[in-house]
Amino acid sequence: MRSLQRPGRSPVLAPNGIASTSHALSTQTAINVLRNGGNAMDAAIAACAVQGVVEPESTGIGGDCFCLYSEGGSDKVIAMNGSGRAPAALTAEWLLEQGISEIEQHSPHAVTIPTAVDAWVQLNRDYGAKPLGELLEPAIDYAENGFPIGQRVAADFAASRELILRDPDMADQYLNDGENYKFGERLANPRLGKTMREIAARGRDGFYKGWVAEDMISKLNALGGLQTQADLDNAAAEYVQPIKTNFRGYDIWECPPNGQGIIALMLLNIASKMDKFGDHPLSLERMHHEIEAGKLAYRDRGLYVSDPAFGDVPMDAMLSAEHADAVRAQIDPDRALTDLPECPLPAHKSTVYITVIDKDRNACSFINSVFHNFGSGILAPKSGVNLQNRGEGFVVKPGHPNCVAPGKRPLHTIIPAMATKDGRTVMSFGVMGGEYQAFGHMQFLTRLFDYGMDIQEAQDTPRFFPDPYKDEVQVEEPIDQEMRDRLRALGHNIQPAKKPIGGSQAIFIDWDTGFLIGGSDPRKDGCAIGY
Repeated sequence: MRSLQRPGRSPVLAPNGIASTSHALSTQTAINVLRNGGNAMDAAIAACAVQGVVEPESTGIGGDCFCLYSEGGSDKVIAMNGSGRAPAALTAEWLLEQGISEIEQHSPHAVTIPTAVDAWVQLNRDYGAKPLGELLEPAIDYAENGFPIGQRVAADFAASRELILRDPDMADQYLNDGENYKFGERLANPRLGKTMREIAARGRDGFYKGWVAEDMISKLNALGGLQTQADLDNAAAEYVQPIKTNFRGYDIWECPPNGQGIIALMLLNIASKMDKFGDHPLSLERMHHEIEAGKLAYRDRGLYVSDPAFGDVPMDAMLSAEHADAVRAQIDPDRALTDLPECPLPAHKSTVYITVIDKDRNACSFINSVFHNFGSGILAPKSGVNLQNRGEGFVVKPGHPNCVAPGKRPLHTIIPAMATKDGRTVMSFGVMGGEYQAFGHMQFLTRLFDYGMDIQEAQDTPRFFPDPYKDEVQVEEPIDQEMRDRLRALGHNIQPAKKPIGGSQAIFIDWDTGFLIGGSDPRKDGCAIGY
């Protein structure tokens, strides 16, 4: 239990249902859906649609979606992969011929075919209790009539100013007379509202056919993109077999590759035999070992995680106890790794998270993203659709497992998660924050299960993260200078985090009392609400 004399908030307890999201309007929308007879899936879709309006830098219908779902509190977890594919005409060879050796954020080639809407339609059809059109009504209202800009959203808008200015349509929508929208100001997006009305009336066809589709394709083609109507016709989310590992007696479930959930499970396997080094996760020794484990796990991510339809991903080997032992043995307790050792496996030939649990204990772990803040920074002018930049996750290097190819899905960072035990779902949780997410799952679960923190404390505790693309470790402000200096003495390149590291939500089912316990990350504008 936290000290009630210190800043912070207590977990939310409720007997019927809880929703937890990164925006208060989204959470309230989910609760309204539950109270009006909707189930957890309905509430999550409605909440996500609202977030695509009120948190447009993070998510929207121009992005992708992943979901884990269990019905009635069972441990039968279904998984949906709603990640988009590269256009059928896009090849590494063509890009290299154009002098493009790296796909950049603002490039039209960074825009894989948005698949969130197809995922919503399938999930609503198979598991929802209410019509999709009804679930979109709150988002349509906020889009047409406006909503207030929150603190975190205002900060994200300001940080993305240069990207917004690169696209006149984006600037027209997300700048206020040329200035950044500020905290408390009203923003409306009637064009996006019109598009959502089209989806509400026509379902999938309202997005992937007709004037909305033409608007997205014409904007991308004008910039040199290769997207076609056929690509939109072929956009399809798919149900996949979730993967799991056991940590402290709980089965932890993730979506399989092309997502990085397998890296979260690897990190848990490594942490399962890692010393606690005291009673708090921010000791020097524990932080050092987590940083080193992160470096090694993300090394493996770069080598192996890709679209399994285009090559073998050695999932069993990556999740084996032997591999975890081998990776853990590569950690030097007294010194940071400078050159990463060889992987012992055989050689390989800015998001929103929502969780809802309802009165029937249906549990939904739902994540939707345009990747970086404002995705590609490319806005379709008539439909108001902000297009993602997931294609930036590809490499332009023939032979690499994550090389761009027609119809291929890139390495994905967004990963919903769920925990089950003794035949029942006990927790739905997730962490936002791009690359951080896999590392964040490990940090959240170890703080919860190893250090005895409650579901809110485990999210509140300061974070750090070894950047997989730079030789630096980002640390949040509350980690003091003395600790930073001690980590530097071990050889770590410690850098202050430029913004809060990630965000998270979680809901736990206490089967003994019958109550739900929820928490929401203070790094965002959201909250958990129960009834």
